[in-house]
Parts: sequence; structure tokens; C-alpha cells
Amino acid sequence: MKIKIIGIGSYIPNLEVKNTDFDKHVFLNEDGTPFGYPNEVVIKKFKGITGIENRRYAEPQYTASDLAFFAAQKAIANAGIDAETLDYIIFAHNFGDVKTGTHQTDILPSLATRVKNKLGIRNPKCVAYDILFGCPGWIEGVLQANAFIKSGMAKRVMVIGAETLSRVVDDHDRDSMIYSDGAGVSILEASTDESGLLSYESATYANDEANYLFFGKSYNPDLDPDIKYIKMYGRKIYEFALSNVPLAMKSCLDQSGIAIDDVKKILIHQANEKMDEAIIERFYKLYDKTAPAAIMPMSIHDLGNSSVATVPTLYDLILQKKVEGHEINKGDVLIFASVGAGMNINAFVYRY
Repeated sequence: MKIKIIGIGSYIPNLEVKNTDFDKHVFLNEDGTPFGYPNEVVIKKFKGITGIENRRYAEPQYTASDLAFFAAQKAIANAGIDAETLDYIIFAHNFGDVKTGTHQTDILPSLATRVKNKLGIRNPKCVAYDILFGCPGWIEGVLQANAFIKSGMAKRVMVIGAETLSRVVDDHDRDSMIYSDGAGVSILEASTDESGLLSYESATYANDEANYLFFGKSYNPDLDPDIKYIKMYGRKIYEFALSNVPLAMKSCLDQSGIAIDDVKKILIHQANEKMDEAIIERFYKLYDKTAPAAIMPMSIHDLGNSSVATVPTLYDLILQKKVEGHEINKGDVLIFASVGAGMNINAFVYRY
């Protein structure tokens, strides 16, 4: 038995924030001292490394569970199903619902329960719960759906990835320019043909890597040190990802029995353009190959890094033919992969 995605939907917020909107920010070093060069230089270097030009922030009246609800409605319509037939709703996020102007995480009730409520699902046997797995959360949710369906515990599962990272960033940290908001939702069930999930890999590295992403105080020493923001050791994450993600992808592909030349697209977490390009290059080198020019579609340039939402959103956009130069056709083999806080790595090979 294989499982497949029968419905997909995403929500991209309407508030567009350009790199130039950071011109007036007061960026500081970790010790609170000012940078030795102007914001114009900071922004130019940032664009050259990450590829990000614009990002989207959630409208002030919406939280992560709202974005998820909007995307879930689209996924249900795309699948053409009755929401009452869902056996599980798995919601991957990292910071819960954070209201505009606050720094407090709200996860009671769970965000999955909130989406179930907003959808009006009356069936008590539709089980709703959240998972915290860093940026790879949506992929991990898909792997859990795979286990539920194969075991007979479920026939149909909704997997959500949604986040509002813009509300947990330190405005004095230049890394704040990376993060964005959004939601992607998929619906999965058993496959009745050759399509579906063929193989997977998942791992948690929790030694020194455990703290590469963390919650820390602002770089501005005048702000309350008890208010925490998302922080990361970017260079260490970059090196970790380059060393480990290609190997996980290779293991996953080898398990599937699919030849590297038969892979049509690789949908990787939209974290950093240069890092993603380097991961793909190293992955193909493991097969003594050169990566094909159009193998890796990207959305980071316009949407930024919305964590758990990047991969399902990218998949949805490609299927809607909204990613120039990329399309997915029946029978195409895809690799989905992600890396993030944990440090966690996962991937799956999928035939469309």
C-alpha cells in the first residue's frame, strides 16, 4: 500500500514586505554593538546569500491557525471531499498562535483543534493534534499520516504546516529578514494506482546540534531580556545541512529503487537559496552527476522562509502553474526534503 496527496491548498498572506522596508531598522551585533556598515550594505549582502527579495506577513487580525484554516478550505475543495471523513488533523508549527503586538505563544487548545472547530467538523473520531518538529514538521506529519493509513488506524488524514514567524523575530537581528508567514495543507489517503509515497527518511540530531536554533533575548540590551525571540547559528546550520541532508536524500532515493536520472523535481525547504543550491549540488555529486538546471523550483525569492509552510506551499504553487518554468505531470517522481530545528532532517520520494 502507498499513500498519496489527494488535495493541496495554501494561504499566502497579502502583506508584502520588501527588503527595502528594512532600511530604517537598527541592526545590532549579538553583543549589542552597532554594525560597522549601513543597512544598504546589510540588505545587499542578505539578498546575495539568501535570495530573498520579498516576504509575506500575516494580516494583523489573523493568527497561524487562521492561515491554516484558509489553506485547509482550499485543500478540502481541491480534494473534493467531505471534511467529516477526515480521521486525523495533524498540525505542524513551532510557536503556536501569536497575536499581533504580543510575544506570548497560545497553544491551548491545540491549533489542530482550532482548525477542526473552524471547519465545523462534528465527528469526534476526527483526532486533532499538533507536532513540533522545526521546519521539517509538515513532512514529518506526512510520514505520520503514512503510518496511520498503512496501519489501518485511518483512511484519510489532513496534514497542516502553518506559521507566523514575523511575530517572534528580533527586529535588531538581521536574521529577522529571513522569516515570513504562511500555511500549506495536504490531504492524504491510500493510493489506488502507482502514485504515492515510495520511501522516506527521518532523523533527529540532538547533541551539539540541538541548540543551533533556539529562543534567545534581543540583541538590543535595553529590551526586556525575559522576552525571547527566534535565534540561530546560521553558519553551523549551513555546515550541518550540507553534511547531512544530501546523505539523507540519497538514502531515501536508494530505498525507493528510483534512479537519480528519473527524478523530475526536488522540493526542498525554502531556507536559504545558496544553502539549498549547495545541498542539491552535493546530492548529485554522491551519484557522480551534475544537478539538472530546472530540478529545484524556488519560492523563497518572493515568499521568504515560512518554516513548515514552505514545502507544501511550493508544491501547491507548482500544481497551480504559478512557478515559472516548472510543472509536475502524471508519473513524475519528486523528492521532498527539509532540515530545521532539532536538528531534524527528513525526506520522502513521491510519484505524482
